[in-house]
Amino acid sequence: MVTVGEIYQQIDAFAPFHTAMSFDNPGLLVGSPDSPVQTVLLSLDITPPVVQEAMELGAQLIVSHHPVIFHPLKQLSAKSAPYLLASYGISAVCAHTNLDMAQGGVNSCLAERLQLSQVAMLKEYENSGLPEALCGSLVRPYSPREFAQFVKTVLHCDGLRFTDGGQAVTRVGLCSGGGADLVYAAAQAGCQAFVTGESKHSILLDAEAMGITMVDAGHFYTEDVVILPLLNRLALQFPELRFLKSQRMHSPAKYL
Repeated sequence: MVTVGEIYQQIDAFAPFHTAMSFDNPGLLVGSPDSPVQTVLLSLDITPPVVQEAMELGAQLIVSHHPVIFHPLKQLSAKSAPYLLASYGISAVCAHTNLDMAQGGVNSCLAERLQLSQVAMLKEYENSGLPEALCGSLVRPYSPREFAQFVKTVLHCDGLRFTDGGQAVTRVGLCSGGGADLVYAAAQAGCQAFVTGESKHSILLDAEAMGITMVDAGHFYTEDVVILPLLNRLALQFPELRFLKSQRMHSPAKYL
């Protein structure tokens, strides 16, 4: 029977956990590597509704992107996700920044969804040499507004924010999630646009001043792109198991 540890090792083979950024807390965060697995639920986050979903589906393991335990726990509420995981006997493997930077990981999946070609490293993470951000070329030029609409369509966003860089967009930089500060590297690399998941007012002002069409598509939408590819990769390696994508995980942001 397949174990939690074997699934961990499969993820580690293409997105090594030791390559995660220093602030991160990825890995097997709940449960034992020896626990047997028949059903695995994949989700961007492990929230209480996602744990409840896993229990109802009979899942023994949740594989997520964001760590279910990130900061040291000072209290363990009976309604919290870690408590519920332990109560239901469900393990949790979380692949965070190691999955962001891996070939076939989050940023690679985002570049594929944006239909970029000639994809290359935009910014190197100095501790590992892996790409912290990527850049690539579009199939045709877009106006700033057209490009923002394109991103909204291909990521299935409810809404997004963007700056008008004032020039046609042919080359795009990207960093999923909270990568807004890498817009400066994108400008230096000759990109006319940058896609990420979160942005501050000051960075948006800088992007506009640099002539960059910066698209803030939301943390969820720039990272959820990895979940189905990861599911398919694991299903190929473990055909005897049942892999499911969470239906209760969603973007918490609403748009009027």
